[in-house]
Amino acid sequence: MPNFTKIIHLFTPKELHRYSRHLLLAEVGNEGQSLLKNASVLLVGAGGLGCPVLQYLVAAGVGTIGVCDGDVVDETNLQRQVLYGAQDVGKLKVEVAKHKLSLQNEFITITAYPTHLNVNNALEIISNYDIIVDCTDNFSSRYLINDACVIAGKPFVYGAIYKFSGQVSVLNFKGGPTYRCLFPSMPDEGEIPNCSEIGVLGVLPGLIGTMQANEVLKMILGLETLSGELLSIDALSMQQDVFSFELNPENLKISSLKQENTNCEMVPEITAEELLTLMDDDIQLVDVREQKEYDSYNIGGVLAPLSNFEEHIEKVDESKKTIVVCQSGNRSLKAAATLLEKGFNDVVSLKGGLISWKATKMVSE
Repeated sequence: MPNFTKIIHLFTPKELHRYSRHLLLAEVGNEGQSLLKNASVLLVGAGGLGCPVLQYLVAAGVGTIGVCDGDVVDETNLQRQVLYGAQDVGKLKVEVAKHKLSLQNEFITITAYPTHLNVNNALEIISNYDIIVDCTDNFSSRYLINDACVIAGKPFVYGAIYKFSGQVSVLNFKGGPTYRCLFPSMPDEGEIPNCSEIGVLGVLPGLIGTMQANEVLKMILGLETLSGELLSIDALSMQQDVFSFELNPENLKISSLKQENTNCEMVPEITAEELLTLMDDDIQLVDVREQKEYDSYNIGGVLAPLSNFEEHIEKVDESKKTIVVCQSGNRSLKAAATLLEKGFNDVVSLKGGLISWKATKMVSE
């Protein structure tokens, strides 16, 4: 567990003025602001949740911040990822974030990791920070973060959003429960859609992300946190509930990282770059999004919505190489698995979906 350094800083006059509202609080003061300056926090994900967390931690004066994300800014992000603008579309999120946040507060250090967290780099990156903040949008990343934090002895702040509702909790903190104590097993791939497939209210990531930043600051300052508690909020009714859960000691025995298995693990995938080279070949595209999504943007092919996919399978030509696509790559995995189960041989899923395709096309042009 982190042992926050209690070195009292002699702040510059400019810093004293900047943080004056913190210094007036008995719970913060000069000692607390020094704790913030000495602390290091890693954000995994620089999207809807990551933007407000980054902005508030930077503003609060957390001295060292890392941000890990391999995605580029997409136009669909701008509805909720308020750190980015139209001029940033196509650029790496972490690079844009580092540039803009460095202008926001000159007294902090920001390190950008332009990659997705994976089993090969997770421990190396996470071990450099006191607190980890989970701002991802998928279950496999959350279990990876949890397991790496258990091994490295790091606490992390969990946040998740779904349409109009969100959750926040503090995990693996001072012997408290972990993510696996809250959710022992991962749901099947595609069982719970992410926001690129189901939609999300634009302000919801701001609500949940701000709460996550609040938990980070309280952890550093030694104030009461949501350790062992799950806060749930409904943005429509504004009803807020807190549920308690306990540690399962077995979940602290993790000693190595592994990629979580899903029911779609055997489905081969193709990258957007690889698909680009095949577009002039005799291939078959199968788009498993809904009609409205297809009408808004598509790259051609057969429309076969996953919601009633079985009714559309007869449209798919078994003799052709088939690439199944959706918005983010989750629904396409499930549809491709169904085709393979029914005897289709040459079937692949577009990794990262049309989000990845649009970003790749933009770079190639």
